[in-house]
Amino acid sequence: MPQTRTFPRFTVTEKAEASVKAGHPWIYHTELLEAQPCEDGALADVYSRKGKYLGTGFFNSHSKIRIRILSRNANDRFDEAFFERRLRYAVEYRRTVMGKDFSCCRLIFGEADSFPGLTVDRFGSVLVAQTLSLGIERLKPMLFPLLVSILREYGETIEGIYERNDVAIRELEGMRQGKGTFSADGISRELSGKTQITENGIRYEVDYINGQKTGFFLDQKYNRQAVGRIAPGKRVLDCFTHTGAFALNAAKAGAAHVCAVDISQEAVDMAQKNAALNGLQNTMSFQKANVFDLLTQMAESGKKEYDFIILDPPAFTKSHSTVRNASRGYKEINLKAMKLLPRGGYLATCSCSHFMTDELFCKMLRSAAADAEVSLRQIEGRQQSPDHPILWNVPETDYLKFYIFQVV
Repeated sequence: MPQTRTFPRFTVTEKAEASVKAGHPWIYHTELLEAQPCEDGALADVYSRKGKYLGTGFFNSHSKIRIRILSRNANDRFDEAFFERRLRYAVEYRRTVMGKDFSCCRLIFGEADSFPGLTVDRFGSVLVAQTLSLGIERLKPMLFPLLVSILREYGETIEGIYERNDVAIRELEGMRQGKGTFSADGISRELSGKTQITENGIRYEVDYINGQKTGFFLDQKYNRQAVGRIAPGKRVLDCFTHTGAFALNAAKAGAAHVCAVDISQEAVDMAQKNAALNGLQNTMSFQKANVFDLLTQMAESGKKEYDFIILDPPAFTKSHSTVRNASRGYKEINLKAMKLLPRGGYLATCSCSHFMTDELFCKMLRSAAADAEVSLRQIEGRQQSPDHPILWNVPETDYLKFYIFQVV
């Protein structure tokens, strides 16, 4: 028998009801019909117009996403045992799907793990967390020690947790930006800010205090392996190299030469350091440049210096309203890369924006190929690694598109 409801009650529109029943966890401010007083960050019950219980989630009056559904089970009690079970489920999933790569993976992927707005990446003995919902923010003192305790049960060494909450979206949720070491009993308070990881047999230095996002992009782990399979003997241009991960996979796999390019000098320096860390510096070169400008200059020169080009740009769009401009940006770099490659050359290209859907991305690629007067022979079409699971009922979890083509 369902427990007596004690949380504030919210009634939602028919549209929101259908969305929740289909498994989507977000209820927007425009979808609320009736609301009882509720503290920001607290739990609230959601009901249909006919009085049917739909779920319970975190309420936040500052956010356009007014309620983030945590559970649709009326019998759930949101105590420590509930959250411990959910954390354990997420950890056990990674142990299963990541296997030997469990020491370096995403442990919590927000809504895909039923922890709205929470990201936790593991870099060996260091966890790096980002909290983007107020409800989770309030639960951190319970959640983080529980997570560390579960990992230690499995024999994993965890020295501490660093929080990367230096993102503007927190302010839209009514929270302050900031970063620093999370402190709790049994968790170290002192972290150096840098650590070394090994991925695909390649060592990296990760700067989780100043690096982008949480310090390293784990979602391309197996896509980098796919690049390595194509790279032997090739002259490779890796654009938007960041820490040099694609470039290093190509070099380690036996590329004749790899040039790694990024607009950030800090990124170029880090890529160069990682190359030296792996003894690959003799087959690699590094360049600070705007990729758009560089590809234009290379196209104007008429030289076809590379037979494998990798395009891993940052997200060009973070909203529906800018998709058209983003598509133009994606097309520009892909068109130029296709023109720069000799017939029979190879192109690896991707987009990490959810709003640039696979349908739109493929449409852009077809248009670029037509303008370049080439054909694309697909070798692989891939997505993010399984530690970033995709929920088919939550399209926002499906964001990474990755293709390898031969240009003919």
